[in-house]
Amino acid sequence: MAEQVLCAQCDQPEYACTCERYCCLCLSQYGIRLCVDGQYYCPECREACEIPLAGTRVH
Repeated sequence: MAEQVLCAQCDQPEYACTCERYCCLCLSQYGIRLCVDGQYYCPECREACEIPLAGTRVH
């Protein structure tokens, strides 16, 4: 089961956060999510780098 991820700036759940976020690799602002390494990634960079989302269990 996924854990709830909170924004470090506004302390809101990730789905309710309105802080400006961008991908640490390509600087995209679309579909940005926090990953297990503590960085924000767009869907394309997450998939290319195979980085799981924060709050998910990695086997």
